Amino acid sequence: MQIEQLINAMSPAVYEILKQAVEIGKWPNGVALTDQQRDKACQGMMLYQGTHLSQTDHMTVGKGGVINNLSKSVLRNQFNNDEIVRIKV
Repeated sequence: MQIEQLINAMSPAVYEILKQAVEIGKWPNGVALTDQQRDKACQGMMLYQGTHLSQTDHMTVGKGGVINNLSKSVLRNQFNNDEIVRIKV
């Protein structure tokens, strides 16, 4: 099976499993990923993101496999506009 066929056949549920496994270093059943499994899962996750998702967040893979690398000023503005709570002291 070609990698393109594999990525096109991957369901969103499988993508989420790969994403979680890469993030925490364990499969859903609790077994730790080997270094090779982590590398392959990360590659599969990034290929899925570039093919199926339209992400614009910093350091994510956007459409066409381009890594989104936002400037400091864009990130600063993005976080300054997201006010969580304001308290009078």
